[in-house]
Amino acid sequence: QVQLVESGGGLVQPGGSLRLSCAASGFIFSSYVMSWYRQAPGKQRELVAAITTAGDSTNYADSVKGRFTISRDNGKNTLYLQMNSLKPEDTAMYYCNVRGVFGPGTLVTVSS
Repeated sequence: QVQLVESGGGLVQPGGSLRLSCAASGFIFSSYVMSWYRQAPGKQRELVAAITTAGDSTNYADSVKGRFTISRDNGKNTLYLQMNSLKPEDTAMYYCNVRGVFGPGTLVTVSS
């Protein structure tokens, strides 16, 4: 079955960077659009970024444009999210997604 496992979260100061990874298995990774979502405390889950199967097209939430970069390695069945210039409002659980299936998430906390 589809399995997604996120990693790379942690505590970082404002202005810092983190790189999230999502290891995928149980499906043909290279055949699916992949995306990252996040859910902050008390808020609804929101789409952060998405990437096409070949990685040649991406889209981002306005709140992260110019700071976050989504990428994928189809040879390693892995999805990435490079997050730079982090802000306290980026604090959230971050989830990998494929066709409505989410992983358990990884927590990102941005605080001084």
